[in-house]
Amino acid sequence: MGPSFHPEPVRNTCKPRGRFAFGLTPRAIWLLAAGLLLALPGFFDARLGYGMLLWDGLVLLAALWDGLRLPAPALITVERSWSNAPSLDSETEIEIAVEQQSGTIQDGTILECRIVDDLPEAMVAAPAMHLLRAYPRVRAAARYRVEPRERGDARAGALYLRYRSMLGLIERWAVAPLEQMVRVYPALRQGEDQEIFLARSRQIDLQLRQARQRGLGRDFESLREYLEGDDLRDVCWTATARRGQLITRRYQTERSQAVWIVLDAGRLLRARTAPDRSHPDELGHTKLDHACSTAVAVAQLALFSGDRVGLLVYGQSVQQRVLPGRGAAHLRQIVEALAQARAEPSEADHLRATATLNRLQPRRALILWITDLAETAMRPEVVDGAIQLLHRHVLLFVAMAQPDVEAIANARPKNVEQMFRATAAQELTSRRELLLARLREQGALTLDLDPNELTAAVLNQYLKVKERALV
Repeated sequence: MGPSFHPEPVRNTCKPRGRFAFGLTPRAIWLLAAGLLLALPGFFDARLGYGMLLWDGLVLLAALWDGLRLPAPALITVERSWSNAPSLDSETEIEIAVEQQSGTIQDGTILECRIVDDLPEAMVAAPAMHLLRAYPRVRAAARYRVEPRERGDARAGALYLRYRSMLGLIERWAVAPLEQMVRVYPALRQGEDQEIFLARSRQIDLQLRQARQRGLGRDFESLREYLEGDDLRDVCWTATARRGQLITRRYQTERSQAVWIVLDAGRLLRARTAPDRSHPDELGHTKLDHACSTAVAVAQLALFSGDRVGLLVYGQSVQQRVLPGRGAAHLRQIVEALAQARAEPSEADHLRATATLNRLQPRRALILWITDLAETAMRPEVVDGAIQLLHRHVLLFVAMAQPDVEAIANARPKNVEQMFRATAAQELTSRRELLLARLREQGALTLDLDPNELTAAVLNQYLKVKERALV
């Protein structure tokens, strides 16, 4: 993707973690405990008991000397940097760098560091400890990977550092304030699958160039002599003055159209899909996460195809709004808006979204509406809103299916309870199919898809709309 989304690196010096930010290591404690072995002969000769005191005194003196050799936390600098943008369904590599400013490589202290990076729960279930060996005035780095679990803004916390020398008798505790706001983006579709859709888009554009329709649309194509019956509004008066005869403009069908991506952020989109097979212990993404990932892929493809892309995310009110535009900066604006979309606990106001869209886009456009159908006895409000859009626009209505309900409806019941559940599921499924069929009768293009299969199907449908020049 053209624009860069990865967070800026954060660098800071360490501070002591508390007033007494040091302690004996397990090695020092074991050496002190070993002195008890010298206390056993003391039961037979009291003078031998002093051997334990002498041993423990030597261990404590060595620990004191070891602790004095350790650099103060203020002499240690820590940096956190990100190799790529945090996004769903992809790993992000984080680099933790430690540099001590005291001593030289010849006479300095080599530090054995144990680091815990306080990342938010949206990125890791539990922070892990990382080991690092830091030489004086030499930058040492440790890298690890995380796979974000939730989309949106999350605050990364401080970095906690415990370090000791190679002797390992005293350990100091420090903290580096590396707090920063990190934005987790929707899944950014890249790779071979995206290249296939881009190649098909180039092919469709070439076909449209070879078979463009003159006389339709309002894109200027060429000039020709005025013929009887031509609209006087199309006369080019500057060319007429130069040639001394009436010259009219000839137009062709527009190749660049407005594409609006409309996302429902109401309560139905808070539902989570089944977890991925490779991560059975984790919850799946929400339907809104899948919708946002699909929106990014469609925006990429539409902008590459020369279309202008707009975005509307709504709940009870409009959450995010991006007017149609082009270019890498515009794509970044769309991705930033999608990263901040939040599913609301209440039902979305679909009719308000419809009125807003009709006001923002008075001319004919392609509307990609990703939503879900509420299970009510009355006709869902979203269907009424979709019918209003059909009077002016080409509508691609995408309902996110419920695989668990379909599985219950298709399963063979083994008892009475399962029979009632299957009957209810079949009724919900048939009502859903009926609502979508009514939308198709009104002229809408409809899809009812498993959220995990959403992106590829929507991209294919968008290309079909382009190929058929429906807008």
